[in-house]
Amino acid sequence: MQENEMTAPKSFAATNDERSPQPSDDSVLYSSPLYKNNFEALNLLRRHSESQKHKEQSDDLELIRADEIDPVSVRWLWKNYFPFGKLSLLTGDPGEGKSTFMLTIAATLTRGELLPFAEPEEQMDPITVIYQTTEDDPEDTIIPRFIRAGGDRTRLFFIREDKKRLTFSDERIRSAILQTGAKLLILDPISAYIGNVNMNAANEVRPQFSCLAQVAKDTGCAIVAISHLNKAEGLKALYRVTGSIDISGSVRSVMMLLRDPKEQDKRYFVQAKSNLSPLGTGIAFRISESGITFEEEIESTAEKLMKGFCPPTVGRPADRMREAADFIQEMLSDNRPHPAAECEERLKDAGFKQGTIKKAKKSVNARSIKIGDLWTWYLSDGNSSISQ
Repeated sequence: MQENEMTAPKSFAATNDERSPQPSDDSVLYSSPLYKNNFEALNLLRRHSESQKHKEQSDDLELIRADEIDPVSVRWLWKNYFPFGKLSLLTGDPGEGKSTFMLTIAATLTRGELLPFAEPEEQMDPITVIYQTTEDDPEDTIIPRFIRAGGDRTRLFFIREDKKRLTFSDERIRSAILQTGAKLLILDPISAYIGNVNMNAANEVRPQFSCLAQVAKDTGCAIVAISHLNKAEGLKALYRVTGSIDISGSVRSVMMLLRDPKEQDKRYFVQAKSNLSPLGTGIAFRISESGITFEEEIESTAEKLMKGFCPPTVGRPADRMREAADFIQEMLSDNRPHPAAECEERLKDAGFKQGTIKKAKKSVNARSIKIGDLWTWYLSDGNSSISQ
């Protein structure tokens, strides 16, 4: 009996503990007014910090409305091929004459003469050119070729690289363009100037091209990079450019220089991509020790020539040119000058391509004359041909 009386309180105490557990130290802390006040204060501080961070980010945000931007037309160094203020690419197999071709174009521009098959209204004053290359030496290769092409040596510059190699992101490029007033910069080849990056990695290629594109935009200089084709024959033309496809994606125009497999001295200058205009006509030319001889425009693209090297005039029969000639004669039959831009627009609306238009215009002795600031077309009574 005494034992039972003594054990009963223990049993009762255990039951009482199970039914009414004592609060832990943590629950006491969380329920205390001091904790609640501190927690609310910390939350308020966190929200204030996030608000300040968002405000700082908002302060960096700048918006511009479309009607605050003045639209401008694309300006061309060489119409449809090389735009001012943009990046362009010239690519081809090694030894096909890419450097000689660009030096010939540069030489023509330094003299202020019309580029091959350009219209009279496209003529410019002489310009300054910067030519950078790691493949040939200026003294025994570049300058002799430039002289043979008739270039003005006072308008050709090189950036010294003997102490420091040049890259796309090098500020010396911008400084050189601004100091010389150059309107054309040639980088030959791209692999030597893109910097220490993997050319097959898009995430490494894009930032380098962005730097160069900004320089072109800020200075208005046309920048042409020279590249090689890869060995993966059978692919679409743009995928034949060495490196990541983002290289072709980063430039506004991709030109290709291809050799005629049947005539070893014959080349074709053809377009594979153009973001700013329809694809331009191709140009056939020959290359020799004495330089380049331009022959004719062809209605073909890089894609067509690379697919088994189809004949460049396929799909453009002579009767199409005659139709365009008849169209021009009827359009100018009143013997009065007509605005050149209006004439070209009407012909293109009728489905004629630029190369066909040029040949038809020449065949009927339609001439270009400038009246004030306006270029016009008119039918000449003489037999002289249009200056190309």
